[in-house]
Amino acid sequence: MVDYSKWKTIEVSDDEDDTHPNIDTPSLFRWRHQARIERMNELKKEYQSYEAKKTRNDKLLLEARKRCEGKTGKELEAAKRDVAKFERKQKELLKEKEALDKKEKMMPWNVDTISKEGFQKTILNKPQPKEELVLTEEEKEQTQKKFVAENEPLLKQYGMLQKYDDSKRFLLEHPHLACEYTANYLVLWCIRLEMDEKHELMGHVAHQCICVQYVLELGKQLEVDPRSCISSFFTRIQMADQQYKDAFEDELKGFKERVQLRAREKLEEAVKEIEEVSVSECEEQERQERLGPGGLDPVEVFESLPESLQKCFESRDLDMLKDAIASMPEEEARYHMKRCVDSGLWVPDAKSAEAAAEEAQEASAETSGAE
Repeated sequence: MVDYSKWKTIEVSDDEDDTHPNIDTPSLFRWRHQARIERMNELKKEYQSYEAKKTRNDKLLLEARKRCEGKTGKELEAAKRDVAKFERKQKELLKEKEALDKKEKMMPWNVDTISKEGFQKTILNKPQPKEELVLTEEEKEQTQKKFVAENEPLLKQYGMLQKYDDSKRFLLEHPHLACEYTANYLVLWCIRLEMDEKHELMGHVAHQCICVQYVLELGKQLEVDPRSCISSFFTRIQMADQQYKDAFEDELKGFKERVQLRAREKLEEAVKEIEEVSVSECEEQERQERLGPGGLDPVEVFESLPESLQKCFESRDLDMLKDAIASMPEEEARYHMKRCVDSGLWVPDAKSAEAAAEEAQEASAETSGAE
């Protein structure tokens, strides 16, 4: 199967840098790949269930036919009824098999269905597999940026094409665009368009994106450079019957739904971020407005005070304040009182505050000397 781990994340940068790949969130292609695997597994289970029912019915039908041999009267009639019942069941199972075959045929293409025997014959000489360089995430990001910077006009031109023949001709003229960097760019472009509410244009670019993705899948399946699969894919999609075209449309529809979901998530995240910034700015403005003469926040200073001093400021009791300071070490008392003055929490006259602290300390010293 196609390795979607390279597209395991997709982010839309908030800045104006359209060349930033920023692929660090669950990828839309990987989501579709997983859904496709689930559908294939479900169909496989349905086939297995059908085979089990068919085997059982064939066995019962054979037994019923054997019972007809040498029987007469009521026993023969009963055996014939069983034969008729199991033959009806056999016809029902045949219809079930036809429905399953039709369902399989209409499933979206994957690497097992897109390259059937007849399709492979369009490649006369199988090219050697393209060696892929193992790059770090940082190297991939830089390569993506460079690719977009060098090819963005071509990428936008391809994204706006409408006909398969035009897309085929354009990619054959610019085969280097048949790569994952093109797919990455188109995915991000789709998300930006959806966020800008350009829904129709998003759907058009999404179609071009899926075409590139199918070319890449085919290259992976055949173990060749995807550039050699451009002509094969577009020939196949144009010659396909209606069921295959419907399957392609189903894949496209699912991709657009993922784009729409991701765009809504990004918009919600942006709104939330703006709200958080606004709240933060308001809180900071309120804090700046209430700063004291020494540049300290009275709320923060009050919350840092010992409980005994907090009670003094809450009651605005100077005598209680003196007693509380007297019970504290001198350095600690001076530290807290200076912070109270710098924050404007209590006495606006710093000298008065210091005098109160000194008076309390002297009283405390005299008491200690008398003892």
